[in-house]
Formats: sequence, structure tokens, C-alpha cells
Amino acid sequence: MSTQVNPDTYYGPSFGALVESDPQIAELLVSELDRQRSGLQLIASENQTSPSVLAALGSTLSNKYAEGYPDKRYYGGCAEVDKVEKLAIERAKTLFGAEHANVQPHSGASANQAVYGAFAKPGDTIMGMSLDHGGHLTHGFKVSFSGKWFNAVHYGVSQETEHIDYDQVRALALEHRPKLIIAGGSAIPRAIDFAAFRAIADEVGAIFWVDAAHFIGLVAGKVLESPVDLADVVSFTTHKVLRGPRGGAIVCKAEHAAKIDRAVFPMMQGGPLMHAVAAKAVNFAECATPGYQAYARSVIENSQALAAGLAERGLRPITGGTDTHLSLHDLRGVGVTGADAELRCDAAGIVLNKNTIPFDPEKPNVASGVRVGTPSLTTQGMGVDQMDQVADLIHRAVTQTDGSADNATAQAIRGEVTDLLGAYPAYPTI
Repeated sequence: MSTQVNPDTYYGPSFGALVESDPQIAELLVSELDRQRSGLQLIASENQTSPSVLAALGSTLSNKYAEGYPDKRYYGGCAEVDKVEKLAIERAKTLFGAEHANVQPHSGASANQAVYGAFAKPGDTIMGMSLDHGGHLTHGFKVSFSGKWFNAVHYGVSQETEHIDYDQVRALALEHRPKLIIAGGSAIPRAIDFAAFRAIADEVGAIFWVDAAHFIGLVAGKVLESPVDLADVVSFTTHKVLRGPRGGAIVCKAEHAAKIDRAVFPMMQGGPLMHAVAAKAVNFAECATPGYQAYARSVIENSQALAAGLAERGLRPITGGTDTHLSLHDLRGVGVTGADAELRCDAAGIVLNKNTIPFDPEKPNVASGVRVGTPSLTTQGMGVDQMDQVADLIHRAVTQTDGSADNATAQAIRGEVTDLLGAYPAYPTI
């Protein structure tokens, strides 16, 4: 067992029982905590939840089957979980200024599946951003259920500006008349023009759906424009910048409430994960505080500083920078693939992911770019001053190491990472 942490203060008093009953899993829990604390966590879709969120996730609410909705359950004994879900719903509506909220989706993909279930039927035409240009698997990619069930049309970015090509969006919408138009994705560094999408959707009579999984935390923190008033429906994950439990949620106009609720249950899911619903409620309350708004501002400031630092070192940022928590970098100028960069950084204690760039000549499993995000480092207390150091560490790992852990330069960089994390540890109260 690790000597660097006191797992009881993190995993709770029941951890001792786990050590006795299943020492292998207990050891892995502590090892994962060590992993999170010993590297620079730059995955844009990850963050570190509060101890309060973790406490809710590990609660006895996990024992309760609560199929249905508050006051309309298919099982008895739901009086207390009804209160929990009502709190989560009201907090979500207040946080996002929404007319209706559904907090039951198990994940972002589950939430997206429910949106399709509410507004489309197999064979309908949908339109989303190309995965190659920053979209998401569930927006009609051919190996996803969305690409198998629906006729998917994809828009992309301008080759000159690398921003969303809104003229192309409109032309494709007029040509194909999609049932749904989706804005959002997993690697879009710039703010999206929701008003432009709303106008195009209205012109062709489409439902305007925003998949805000990546940036909803910045909306909650009031540092990025909210799509809630303009979109018919907004789906999102509760992890990432939002800093809640792994899960999903949906907010929508009141006129769509019944459709969304029926699509989540009984169409797409059975019983909700009530421990996760409670953790979402905790998270929504955390996000309504001035402290979280300050955090969200810092996430963007750090992201912009990191992107600029990498740009100065030859790792070109797509679109020239970022408005959000993530930036996407073209590595062709330094002669390294995304796959090699990911491997080299990992050996040096830096966790990021390879990512395709628009018009990428490489296959996705090789890629020409990397994606970096600042939610976790910002949670750990790092600021703009530290981002230039992080950019230097990334650049050296990408350009001066070979991907092996025993490489001298990689070991030296890992030592500097350890020193930096000593000043800004993950879960410092442990």
C-alpha cells in the first residue's frame, strides 16, 4: 500500500473493510490516486471532483432502485430519493436558467441518445460537426449508434480560418433539411455562434440542439455565452470543467419536457443511479458559488496562456488560440505525430491525448495533433505563471525524448513535474 497517502481520509471509513476483503482492488484505488497526483493531468475532458461529490457517490443511495420520476416511481420506498432528485432538478434549472431539467442520464452519450429519441426516428436526417474537425462520436459518426440509425450530414471548419464554416452549415441545412442540427463537439477551441445556428435551424424548420458537454462548466461559471435560451435542447456531461461526477443531464424548453423525459425513461434507460444524481445535486450547488465562477475564469486564462506558450515553442494552435478550456495543436512543424507526442509526454509524467486536426493527413490512431486542457491543473491551484512552465515541459517532452521511461531527458522532465506538483498537489487535504 502507498505510503504517500492516507486512503481512509479519501475513500472513507469503509476502506479498511475493503483492504481486508479485496486487497487487490484496494491497492488499485490507491495506485490510481497516486497516478492522479504524480502527473500533469491535461486531458481536457477530465477534472477532480470535490470530496463532497465523492461522498455522495459512495453513499447508500446506490442501493435504491427508483425507476420513474419523483412522485411517479415504479417502486416503493422512494420518498428520500424523490427529495434528492427534486433538489438536483431545481438546482440545474437555477444554475442554467432552464425551463426544464432531466438529471437521470448515465452519461453524455446516454443523454444524446435520449435527445435523438425525443426528436427523431431511425432514417431521419441529422446534421452535426465532422468528428475529424472537432465533433463528437455521437453526432452521426458511422461506428456510433447515431451513424447507424440516422442519415448523418456533417459540416466542418474553413480550411483558411479553421473556425466553423457557417456558410457551409447553412448550405448543407438548406440542401438536406435535417430534423436536428447539432452544435458542439469534443475538440472545438473557439466559442460557438449559437445565434447563427438558431437562425439556420429556424430557416429549415430543424430542432436546434447544443451538445455542451465540453464547455457547460464555463457556462455555469458565467464566462462563456449560454446556449440555453437559444437552443431547443442542451445536453451535457457533469464531469469535465463542471467538476461533478461522471454522468449526463439535459435541459430544454418547457414545451419539450415531456418528450425528453419519456426518451430518457422508459425509452433509453431503466432506473437512475441515485447516488450519481445526489452527486450531481452537490455539484450544481458548488457551481453556483462565486468561488466556482473565479475558477472558471482561471480555466480560460490558463488555457489561453498554455496555448500561447506552446505556440511560441512551435506547437501551432488550431484557430490561432482558444476561447475555452482546451486548445488543439498541430505538431507537424516539429516533426512529431500525435501518437508519438502522447507516448513521450506520458513517459515524462505529462498526461494529454493525441488528436486529429482539421484536414489531418494522418489516421486518427496516429493523428497530427494533441489536445490539452486546463480544468485539472486549475483545480490544483495553478495559474498563468505556471502555464509557461507547463508549455516548456510539454515542448521538451515532445521534441527531446523518445517515449521510453529510462530516457535521461524524460527522467529530468519528470523530476521537474514532481517539483511543480509538490507545490500544487491534487487533493491536498489528503
